[in-house]
Amino acid sequence: MNEENFNLSIRKYLKMVGVSSQRDIEQAVAKALAAGTIQGDANLPATMTLEIPGLNLKVKFDGEIRLD
Repeated sequence: MNEENFNLSIRKYLKMVGVSSQRDIEQAVAKALAAGTIQGDANLPATMTLEIPGLNLKVKFDGEIRLD
């Protein structure tokens, strides 16, 4: 295994996930604010699951997104 390529591959994947997730969250928040289904001071519980079937890995990350 090439450690450098492995680490670069992980970082590239995580960057893609981070950028895409942020864009999707921002769009969903804007839509919910416009629809009046959330307020501008909302705290939104969030869950992210990382799954790699080939490694039998499934990890859940819990957190919160605060608008204020």
